[in-house]
Amino acid sequence: MESTLAGKRILLVVGGGIAAYKALDLIRRLRERGAAVTPILTAAGAQFVTPLAVGALSATRVYDDLFSRDDEQDVGHIRLARGADLILVAPATADRMAQMAAGLAGDLAGAVLLAARCPILLAPAMNPAMWAHPATRRSLALLEQDGVGFVGPEHGEMAEAGESGLGRMSEPQAILAAVEARLAAPGGKPLSGRRAVVTSGPTHEPIDPVRYIANRSSGRQGHALAEALAELGAQVTLVSGPVSIPDPAGVHVVRVETALQMLAAVEAALPADIGVFVAAVADWRAAEQASDKIKKRAGEGPLPLALAENPDILATIAHGPGRPRLVVGFAAETSALMGNAQAKLQRKGADMIVANDVSGDVMGGAQNRVHLLTEAGAEDWPELSKAEVARRLARRFADMLGDME
Repeated sequence: MESTLAGKRILLVVGGGIAAYKALDLIRRLRERGAAVTPILTAAGAQFVTPLAVGALSATRVYDDLFSRDDEQDVGHIRLARGADLILVAPATADRMAQMAAGLAGDLAGAVLLAARCPILLAPAMNPAMWAHPATRRSLALLEQDGVGFVGPEHGEMAEAGESGLGRMSEPQAILAAVEARLAAPGGKPLSGRRAVVTSGPTHEPIDPVRYIANRSSGRQGHALAEALAELGAQVTLVSGPVSIPDPAGVHVVRVETALQMLAAVEAALPADIGVFVAAVADWRAAEQASDKIKKRAGEGPLPLALAENPDILATIAHGPGRPRLVVGFAAETSALMGNAQAKLQRKGADMIVANDVSGDVMGGAQNRVHLLTEAGAEDWPELSKAEVARRLARRFADMLGDME
């Protein structure tokens, strides 16, 4: 079977950092799958790997100078940018991410990245303190908003003695898989022709015209997952509660407010091959909604609030007649994470539960650490950006759907 990379043109930017040695193996693996690799070696990258090694493995010229007299006679940085199917930056340092987020083009790599029209994929590599720094988090958020893709970083040992954490560059195999997913041709996308429905965000259950009951949720993970499924070719309906983030690209969005509205919108979106229930649906609603603002009266104490139970959207769809082939639920827990998630898997009728501990700053943040539970067992993932979690989950869902046929 021909590789999805056969004939593809990959422009590889090798950044500075000890992880640059992995770029050599990456070049070899890309070429084995039929890709043509054109390398740009940054000044910092050349401190860790030599132009001779990079050129020998890529079997082509190594570019390194924005002000090359020969190359820039025909505006070489534009030619390089336009001649690629994908630009891969590996390793991507904190400095490179900051330059990209700011739109700086002070070297050849920066100029090419700014002039690019093709997909861009970054494989970050840096010390955990640098990855966690607010400045890097801002760069990450801006680049993801601009459509830049990320693979990693991973948890692991650092070059600094005795240090470990989130910041290690992904292994070449993982980067290769991300490149293949990013470059999958429209006809070869694994979810082409499939339909998916995703719920995201909170629900707001009105008490009166100005007050409501809700769960906390930014919608970032659900929205990222809807976009990732669309990138793999699925026709996606995103049923979103009230959020303040932009709609994902390539997705049909249905906006709702309450749990009852969300259930109705999901049922209207069926039939579907995949149902992914990420939304933080409020368990309860006011039994009766007041038509006017409930006034606080001195000396009378709090008014009683009668509650009614909201429908369990995941269980309703998983046990219903229009059940999607693959049903995935999310479990946000603050204690007994795996036990509660396992019970939810059995009780709700889902094929998979994606569990995460929300006792920290996951709500509204850019990072997430999830655990996948199926009847076959549990799988722990490292802490990743929510966008990377979404891409990996989308790929996993595509594989699961294929195995069901």
